[in-house]
Amino acid sequence: MGDLGHVLVLAGGLSYEREVSLRSGRRVSEVLRAAGVDVETRDTDASLVPAVLADRPDAVFVTLHGGAGEDGAIRSVLELLNIPYVGADPDACRVAFDKPTAKAVVRSVGLSTPESVTLPKETFHDLGAAVVLGRIVERLGLPLFVKPARGGSALGASIVRTAEELPAAMVGCFAYGDTALIERCIEGVEVAVSVVDLGDGPVALPAVEIVPDEGVYDYAARYTAGHTEFFAPARLPEAVAAACAKTAVTAHTALGLRDISRTDLIVDADGTPYFLEVNVAPGMTETSLLPMAVEAAGRDLGTLCSRLLEVAATR
Repeated sequence: MGDLGHVLVLAGGLSYEREVSLRSGRRVSEVLRAAGVDVETRDTDASLVPAVLADRPDAVFVTLHGGAGEDGAIRSVLELLNIPYVGADPDACRVAFDKPTAKAVVRSVGLSTPESVTLPKETFHDLGAAVVLGRIVERLGLPLFVKPARGGSALGASIVRTAEELPAAMVGCFAYGDTALIERCIEGVEVAVSVVDLGDGPVALPAVEIVPDEGVYDYAARYTAGHTEFFAPARLPEAVAAACAKTAVTAHTALGLRDISRTDLIVDADGTPYFLEVNVAPGMTETSLLPMAVEAAGRDLGTLCSRLLEVAATR
């Protein structure tokens, strides 16, 4: 690996997760500068393409969350410009960003994932909400977890413990996306497992256990300091921790991801990890899970980010 020259951190965008993305971008820029890297941070506006063509970065670190940042669109533009970047390519992003599709892929390689129903808003309305929701409760039972099929940061997501709560949960979900994913809610220990690949194959970092004060890891619990207790590494038996690591690496590989990802899991009472979703641009804020995992592994975040940029620059 050679020394990095000028690198670009992309942050912001126009998704619902813009503010989180800006925080992630600031954190990555800070740790890279501390590691001695020449960093520029830019938003994804009309000035981006002319700017990078006038002063081409050696590599780009994408800290855009939600649509465009994780659906492959911005990465497609970077490929058109022949600019290397950290993270999955556009095709893999499109598969991973769509939660029902990602669940189908990981299920096909033997991973456990909660039984679910995917319901577009049009179907929900056209076929009669009451009838459809009644059948969902009969099929999946209670409690349920409702979330947008695309998106992150738990926006539009909620737990449903009674049939009467389901209509409001669907309305809240459709405020953030046109398709809802309704899953059987697996009760257990919530963990996140980050995966990094510095050129020698994907490796799982220590799992981070998530214990929100209010019992639900929603937007406020994710990004407000003190609202959630974290344990890194997670308080899991050694064999269960190994199973979680294997699940995350298997998901990363099956979905065709590269460089970096974070898989969210629920571990049930029997110690079985259930795949919930994967993030191709994990949060990098002060309360985000990947930086906690990096610290738990005894690594330096700035060094890791610079190494990822070096790997990308050589592609």
